[in-house]
Amino acid sequence: MHKGKIISDWGLVERMGGIENPEAQQLVRGALNHFFKEPTTPPFKAAAQAFASTGDAAIARNTLVQGLQAQAFATSQDFPTSVLEVLDKYHQTLYFDTGWEQAFKMIDLRNSNRDSFDILDVISGLRFNLTPEGLKTKLYKMSGAKVNVTLDMYSAGLGWSRRLFMNKEYWAIEDNAMEFRNKAFESKAQDHYDLIEGIAATYDLPWQAIEGAIPNTNENYVPLRDIRTINQACENILIRLQDLGMSVTPNSEFIILAPIQLRNRLPRALGMVQQAFASSTSQAAYNVRVIYTLMFTNTSDYYVILPGNKIQSATRMDLTVFSDFDIESFTDIAVGWQWYGGAIGELKQIVRCSTE
Repeated sequence: MHKGKIISDWGLVERMGGIENPEAQQLVRGALNHFFKEPTTPPFKAAAQAFASTGDAAIARNTLVQGLQAQAFATSQDFPTSVLEVLDKYHQTLYFDTGWEQAFKMIDLRNSNRDSFDILDVISGLRFNLTPEGLKTKLYKMSGAKVNVTLDMYSAGLGWSRRLFMNKEYWAIEDNAMEFRNKAFESKAQDHYDLIEGIAATYDLPWQAIEGAIPNTNENYVPLRDIRTINQACENILIRLQDLGMSVTPNSEFIILAPIQLRNRLPRALGMVQQAFASSTSQAAYNVRVIYTLMFTNTSDYYVILPGNKIQSATRMDLTVFSDFDIESFTDIAVGWQWYGGAIGELKQIVRCSTE
């Protein structure tokens, strides 16, 4: 029996006559598509979010295991040592970078016939007035515009020599599929991080100075400047959005998308307290949650974001593989396609913060 992490029993493919049998091809293609869709399921998404928040792979794996409720996975004893070395190099990643999803309002168009969505920029001039008894309420006309965001298709292909199937080198096939899935989800994440990183310099915030005569050699000098910067960024967003109908309040939740290079720095700032005693209040004036990523080009800046609202992303089709056999190259071809799109409809929801 040849067990795998994608095909639970390659022996079933063999008993069907091998990959040349169309039914066996369909079985392999179905298993690949199931494998490619796993990261979009609740257990995997929970694991990804746990990793984005903590950076701890062990916590992410434990979250996944709990979510799967002890679903069986192949054990290391199923593979020879030489194969294990390859799987260790390109292992099955359980904690995809989905931190960007925390910033975007996610729109599900999978079961629709739409290949675009609209972000409305509506200004109503609405306000509530006292209406004397017997008189009519004053009506305000809605005005504004809408931006249509189209969804694009993205693809990449895999080519397996038919000899891999004939020689029963299933580990190599699965190893390629694992790396392929990782690259596909990485590409989608990178597209959305690029949108955030590409905001105009208009929304840049310098590293804020601190009050008082605290020398830059003081151990609290950097975290004090950082927390003042974070507080100022939240305040800027609230002020800019207060008349745009987004229901923002001082208690609104903000997220920080930050490069992992700041993972030891930002928690220190957010943990600063007013006075050095146990019940002292935090210097963080707003409700802020940090998510870390490897995908920002600039590793010294971070982004304070009011999530959702007009920061939107839509998916029409998750990563799906289509397969065929190329007789000229003796290669089984699998091409994966994704269909999605995103946009930032209101830049005032984001502030780029400096750390120096």
